[in-house]
Amino acid sequence: MSLRLRLTILYSALIGGILLVFGILLYSLVNVLLVSQVDTTLYQTANDLLQGWRVGPAGELSQETLPKLNLTSFVYFQIWDNNGRLHSSSPGLGMISQPFDPVGYQLKRTVYRDALIQNFPLRVLNVPLEAGGRTIGTLQVAASMTMVDTTRHSLVQTTIIIALVAILLSAALSWFFIGQALSPLVKITESALHLSDAEDLSQRLPLRGAENDEISRLVNAFNATLGRLEKLFTSQQRFLADVSHELRTPLTVIKGNADLMRRMKHVDVESLDSIEDEADRLTRLVGDLLLEAQAESGKLPLHFAPVELDTLLLEVFKEMRILARERIQIKLPEIDQIVINGDRDRLKQVLINLIANAIKYTPQGGEVFLSLGKVGDNARLIVRDTGLGIPAEDMPHIFERFYRAEKSRSRSKIGGFGLGLPIAYWIVTHHGGQIEVDSVEGKGTTFCIYLPLPQTSEATPKD
Repeated sequence: MSLRLRLTILYSALIGGILLVFGILLYSLVNVLLVSQVDTTLYQTANDLLQGWRVGPAGELSQETLPKLNLTSFVYFQIWDNNGRLHSSSPGLGMISQPFDPVGYQLKRTVYRDALIQNFPLRVLNVPLEAGGRTIGTLQVAASMTMVDTTRHSLVQTTIIIALVAILLSAALSWFFIGQALSPLVKITESALHLSDAEDLSQRLPLRGAENDEISRLVNAFNATLGRLEKLFTSQQRFLADVSHELRTPLTVIKGNADLMRRMKHVDVESLDSIEDEADRLTRLVGDLLLEAQAESGKLPLHFAPVELDTLLLEVFKEMRILARERIQIKLPEIDQIVINGDRDRLKQVLINLIANAIKYTPQGGEVFLSLGKVGDNARLIVRDTGLGIPAEDMPHIFERFYRAEKSRSRSKIGGFGLGLPIAYWIVTHHGGQIEVDSVEGKGTTFCIYLPLPQTSEATPKD
């Protein structure tokens, strides 16, 4: 069942329910008014009749004067004595010699009741006649309810006909206007299916109509989702291209060296060293991929404990000096004693990654500066180099997953995979810190890492 049909049925049912409640209230009101009007007529008729009757010394009823009655054709009366004899009645009653309301006749009190005599509905007013504190008879004034019943029946029929017409009309109008309101959704669906068939995420859904209604917000949200998907798909494609490039090079080198030793028919040390280097490169690539997948899925645990940043920085400083050899000068001009809560291994990974990048992209004879100090409530780690710098167009994207600047491939034969900086960014941010970068192409790059210092009442963070 379509949304248009469901909404049409819902609105029609709502209109029908409203009309049903309205019809019940209207019927009840009209019924009360009609019965009240009949009761008023019966009361006035009874008063007129009682004015012309007197009670004799023996308790007998006698008519002194003929009352001036304006009786209509549907109002009748009867006067009964205590012996059950009909003393007087309206002209035209014919052969009716029984009380209009036998039950009301026996109650001996003033009461309005509905009665049925010879299949004719009546509204009867029973008035006891009293003299000297005793009841000597009963006056019954009755009015035919045929007209009232006819009016009730006509009202019910009219209400049902009007309700059916109104429901059908509301269903037709609802079907039309709901179709008009949902027509943009139909076009959106067709456009979305077209985009899905074309597999072109660069296209966007057209925005028609008002800009602030629900449909326009839906279109904007869908277009924003398409933009994110396009960005993710592009980064995935770029990532696959980079991984393919990185895998192809070491595999080609390994295969070439293996073929060379096969033709030479003896083991060549240089070829084995080259194979070992490329195998290490593949190991690093696979490790970075697994680490990135764990970080992205939230399955990379962080084991928090007190970490002496100065000791950690000195340890990394010694290891990186070995890596730099005599080609690059690594200096540590400033270091402070700072202890924070964090994952020591992951923080060391961040430092190694940043310093290794600085070494790789700094020409021979350049310098890399490390420092550690306090800035407000944060510990600040600085890694600054005098290398090639980062192009301005790449600066906004260096922390994006799978992003790799095109020019970086030619900076070093070691190369990178475009995963180190996103991993470092993830580790720092999940320590509650932030990482900033400033770079001038051709002059060098500076990375600043800010990590929060522990508070005096701080509890150990959860993993």
